[in-house]
Amino acid sequence: MQQKPKLSIVIPAHNEEAYIEDCLQAILTEQTRTECDLEIIVVNNASTDGTGAKARSFPSVRVIDEPRKGLVRARQTGFEASTGELIGNVDADTRMPARWVERVLTEFEADPNLVGLTGPCMYYDLSLWDNFWVRVSYKIGVCVNALCSLVTGKSGTMFQGGNSVVRRTALEAVGGYDFNFDFYGEDSATARRINKVGSIKFTPLLTMPTSGRRLQGEGLITMAYKYFTNFIWTTLLGRPYSKEYKDIR
Repeated sequence: MQQKPKLSIVIPAHNEEAYIEDCLQAILTEQTRTECDLEIIVVNNASTDGTGAKARSFPSVRVIDEPRKGLVRARQTGFEASTGELIGNVDADTRMPARWVERVLTEFEADPNLVGLTGPCMYYDLSLWDNFWVRVSYKIGVCVNALCSLVTGKSGTMFQGGNSVVRRTALEAVGGYDFNFDFYGEDSATARRINKVGSIKFTPLLTMPTSGRRLQGEGLITMAYKYFTNFIWTTLLGRPYSKEYKDIR
């Protein structure tokens, strides 16, 4: 019987005291459902609240303090500390659903050329109406991604940063994450880089429940505009449309 690859889950966390416990508990519950060597790493990223202490209350969770604030910096720190063949990126306000790990392992075992796997996020604290429009936005994104794939000749860069998995060898081959990005477009930048060594897959079967606090704080139209423009700029030009963003906690 072929041994399953080790999966490292990296969770960047800046002032996530209110969410980190539910996030970790969901991952630990999912771990009991799947036979897999699973490593959980929380990157306590310049937090000024009790994020680090709450994460350390879970004995099986490894916590790394990264004083340099920034999402991409936190992802890189977690990647460098990880030991898994597969690196899962999960946001601190997500709640990993049943069979998420199983689907990840199945996809990567089925396709040796696959270097990046991702799926949509749905919002557990928003209305059905809001989530309907989010689904519509994803369908539009899939179409735009297909057009970009025709232009670039690659498998596309539609990548959900807080719900994604990459092969360690691919990330190592491209030198890790791109520090030219601070927030918007950082996930597409990752996909663009690893696309040089393999294929990217977006699947609706890998859905991740997460908080809709950013959508509530900025509004669906504003958030969709920011993500869409940065996706296009990153995919076609290799740079973000804007580096400005605000913390929403």
